[in-house]
Amino acid sequence: MPSIAIGADGAAIDLKNQLVAFLQHSGLQVTDYSQTPAEADPMYPDVAWTVAQAIKAGRHARGILLCGTGIGMSIVANKVEGIRAAQCHDTYSAGRARKSNDAHIMTLGARVIGPELAKEIVAAWLAAEFEGGGSAPKVEKIRYYEQLNQRP
Repeated sequence: MPSIAIGADGAAIDLKNQLVAFLQHSGLQVTDYSQTPAEADPMYPDVAWTVAQAIKAGRHARGILLCGTGIGMSIVANKVEGIRAAQCHDTYSAGRARKSNDAHIMTLGARVIGPELAKEIVAAWLAAEFEGGGSAPKVEKIRYYEQLNQRP
């Protein structure tokens, strides 16, 4: 698998660091788009936009975004054309995000889940692949509405 993009705001730096170590220990390359601790507290809209743009550009196949709840990151990432981001707080939703919705990005909330559960959720999401089948027309309909929205 190509490298994984990851990004976090100030509320999720500790969880992000634990996930980076987990991913690297699993043999994956990780590119961190979070700002360094010396910089001002990174605003989640900036981090989410940067990661989503990197995935759209093909620099990464998938991305993980973390903030306090995972909600704001998901909202921003979904503003990038062609990107599907899903907030995941359990292994079932993480697997379905990939299998049914072909989500490029998962978002997690550091104030909602702990590090061990986060690792399980990430592992489930990484292990899952888009199944197509009955979900394929639904993903195509998502693309249709996205393109419809882009028209002048």
